[in-house]
This record gives sequence, C-alpha cells and structure tokens, in this order.
Amino acid sequence: MSSSLGQFTVERYCATDRARAARFQTAHAELLTPVFMPVGTVGAVKAMDPAEVSAIGYRIILGNAFHLQMRPGSELIARFGGLHKFMGWEGAILTDSGGYQVFSLSSLRKISEDGVEFRSPIDGALHFFSPERSIEIQRNLGSDIVMAFDECIPYPSDRPYTQKSTDLTLRWLERCQKAPLQPHQMLFGIVQGGSFAELRRFSAQQTASIELPGYAVGGLSVGEPKPEMLGMLEEAVGQLPLEKPVYAMGIGTPEDFVEFVSRGVDLFDCVQPTRHARNGQLFTRRGILNVRNARHRDSEMPPDEQCSCSLCRRFSMAYIRHLFVAKEIVAMRLLTQHNLQYFYDFMKGCRESILQGQWESFRRNWRENWLAGEAEDS
Repeated sequence: MSSSLGQFTVERYCATDRARAARFQTAHAELLTPVFMPVGTVGAVKAMDPAEVSAIGYRIILGNAFHLQMRPGSELIARFGGLHKFMGWEGAILTDSGGYQVFSLSSLRKISEDGVEFRSPIDGALHFFSPERSIEIQRNLGSDIVMAFDECIPYPSDRPYTQKSTDLTLRWLERCQKAPLQPHQMLFGIVQGGSFAELRRFSAQQTASIELPGYAVGGLSVGEPKPEMLGMLEEAVGQLPLEKPVYAMGIGTPEDFVEFVSRGVDLFDCVQPTRHARNGQLFTRRGILNVRNARHRDSEMPPDEQCSCSLCRRFSMAYIRHLFVAKEIVAMRLLTQHNLQYFYDFMKGCRESILQGQWESFRRNWRENWLAGEAEDS
C-alpha cells in the first residue's frame, strides 16, 4: 500500500475565509478538493453507467452500507471482489455507515448501547447494526473511505437527548476505530451535537482527539434554519485539524456549497442532481430550469450554452421538454448527465478560483447569475 495513502495537501488557502484547494490521496484516486461525490446508494448512480460518471471527470462516488446490506448483501459483494469490481467502478468509493437510514426507521428500530435493532423496510426481517457490524459491512464492500457508525439526532431535539446521543456517538467511534479494516481503507469520524454550540464544539474536539485520516460533520440540513445550520458548521469546523479533510454529509445545493467551502469544507455528497433530474429540473449557470415550464416549448436554445454535456451540445430545450413530457427514458438519462456535469463544473470552478486567488469574485458572480436565472424561470 502506498505510503501517501491519506495524504492531504493544501495547495492554497483563501485570504479572506477558510476556503481552500487541496489534494487528498485515496487508494483508487487522488481527489482534487473541493469535490462533490455523486450518490450511488445501491451501487449505481441513478440512470448512469459508471463509465459515464467517470467520463464527466468524477473520481469518487458514494455508496450506502445499509442499502447494500439489505440487498444484495455485503457478503455477496465481497465474493465478487468488493464493490469496485461488482459495479465496475475504478475510482474511489466512500460508504456511509447506514446510521442515517437505520435511525430514520423510527417505528421499526430500538437503540441500545450495543447498537440498533431494526426490521428491514424491504421484507420485515430483523437486523442488528452495531459499530462493529457497520464496519464489517463496509470492510466487505471494500470502500476507500469508511464512515463511523453514529446516531443521527432528529431536529428539533432537547439538550438532554442531544447530549446523550452525542456521547453515544463518541463511544461508538472508539469501537469503530478498533474494528479491523482492509489495508487500503480509511475511517472518518463524524461530529454530531445537534443545534447546541457547546455540544458541537465538544463533539468536534473529542472526535478530533482520535487520530483519523479525515472528519465529517453530520446532522446538518435536517430542517433547521440556514443561519443555525451555518453556525453549527462553524462551531464544528473550528475545532477540527486544518491538516485533515472535512466532509459535510448530505449537503448538495450550489447555495450551500459556496457557504460551506468558505467555512473550510472539502467533500460533499447529495442526491440533488439525480433527484432533480428525475423531477424535470436542470441546474444551470443561470439558475434551476423547470423543463415542464411552458415557456420552453418552442425554445431553440440549449439549457446551458456553457455546458459541455451531450444534452447541451446537441439538443434544444424544446426537444428535452418533449422527451420529458412524453416520459421517454432517455430524458432521465440526459437530464441526470447534465446535472452531474453542472455539479462537477461548479466544484472545478470553486477549486480553480481558490487556486487563482479569485474566490470572492467567483462567489459574487455566481450568485448574481444564479439569482437572475431563478427569477427568470419562476
């Protein structure tokens, strides 16, 4: 295994905030940050061939331990040589621990110090996820980045519950660290703490006291007001080591990207680009376009003249609107490919602007164009 595994090299910091451009070495790819990770929950980015995702430029995707364990099972995937070989993906993979999915089954699960007992939403079978079991599943999957098993705190929650949950997540992290991984795998700890500043700082300090290749901030964008979300992010990131990558879990709108990058976040994931595509919404440099909007019926223009995706290079808004309204399967593929291209280009723009010392200008120009476009298609 390469001695550079886990190396995080900051190439340039922004002079006015915590934004930074860096390189992070995983076993299967060097990641150029800030970076967005397309979500491939069950071993596939929806509507896309892995080769198409790679062709856009992505070098990392996200899989989910819960869903892959429910079907087809991590043991089966291990027999096929791990998730990389199973799905034909040559880049890096980050696997979520399954904690969010388990805790979302509020009526089907029971939490204890040992872990969580729950019934599968697929067939009702009884399962038990402990920190050790979550790590075992991710070891079977063979992902590059393994997430610790944590308790996801609902919003809103009172302070006693939040304190108890935060403490439990920290104890589980210690157990996750002791569980064996494959030599190429790296464990990330997760900061919780709910909406209490002192608990966010405490969780981040205690998590950072365990030497790990990287750290994540969880429990954000769960219904709280945006100023509160950004405040909790600042409390957490301020306690994490500068020399390690920071991952904001489940954050995936361009508006959030610029705010989170400014506060020192390096990795992102979200279902937004693929989900919006299935709902007929395109992310563009002039805002989100609703394909169903009647004003696009006769439009000869592509969705985004600056985009290099197949949709924008070859087709008009009128054609893609026709395909979507007619429920042609190819419409979902084209919209998904476009949205993933936009997210890739957006993150590339963030990175290049930081490297060139033009981050503030990039933020300002992007926001002006985005807001103008949203007003246009409302």
